Amino acid sequence: MAKIVIFGAGDIARLAHFYFTTDSPHEVVAFTVDAAYRELEEFQDLPVVAFEELPARFPPGEYQLFIALSYAKMNQVRAGKYHAAKALGYTLASYVSSRCTYLAQTPPGDNCFILEDNTVQPFVTIGSDVTLWSGNHIGHDSTIADHTFIASHVVVSGHVHIGPNCFIGVNATLRNSITLAPMTLVGAGAVIMKDTKEKGVYLPQRAELFGKPSDEIAL
Repeated sequence: MAKIVIFGAGDIARLAHFYFTTDSPHEVVAFTVDAAYRELEEFQDLPVVAFEELPARFPPGEYQLFIALSYAKMNQVRAGKYHAAKALGYTLASYVSSRCTYLAQTPPGDNCFILEDNTVQPFVTIGSDVTLWSGNHIGHDSTIADHTFIASHVVVSGHVHIGPNCFIGVNATLRNSITLAPMTLVGAGAVIMKDTKEKGVYLPQRAELFGKPSDEIAL
């Protein structure tokens, strides 16, 4: 049973602790954050260690790491800690839910977080430091590059290439055979029908308040 330390002390770290503890062969032994942000001695009944002290207390030859951070700054904050951990010599663990339908021939890269009810079809390639929140469809022959975050109930059609550092919001739809350029931000509910521009932000039409109250509408 591999022992891991989780970087973070927020909601994603708490969820990572739950998933690794209940649905993986890993044992979570501690949490770590940068010394400037260390406000707790313990989290989830485990010690919180300053990242600067981590190699001395939990050496990379004996422990793995998982970076449990969000999509802040288009995943660049998480990517920075990912690279810092690798520079220290740590192996980065990935989590793939036992309730995920994973049919791709190759496993995802390191530091991936793939939750329940995802469907990953054959011939899909998933890079490193990728988060797939619950309930997504990743179509055949698609590629997801490093440091990308896909929220829940996203449909990625076949032969789609998602570049690095992208964020795709809940209920978005990507048509087949398109490319999302690096750092593309797709808003919740957006439908993407063609290639995107690097650092492009794509937002859907928003619902508008109708002129009558609900009890005057014939259903």
